[in-house]
Amino acid sequence: MNEGPIILEGVNLMLLGMGFVFCFLALLVGATRLLSAISIKLAPPAKPAAASNKRTSQAASDDNVVAAITAALHHHQKKLSQQA
Repeated sequence: MNEGPIILEGVNLMLLGMGFVFCFLALLVGATRLLSAISIKLAPPAKPAAASNKRTSQAASDDNVVAAITAALHHHQKKLSQQA
């Protein structure tokens, strides 16, 4: 049996497939970079001053959450001590 040409066809098909995949991925990376550059130019970044206002309201919200959790734990412990 002469298996040489079959193996060469398999290697040829493998290299052709890998070449197509490499070209597609290179095209995909290029398109992603292009769209990223376009979106940066069209939409400038937000001003950092707005972030400081958000932090103060978030701190107040965190204090409310801590107070609610503390009250719930106290209520639960009180309920458990009454059962025992």
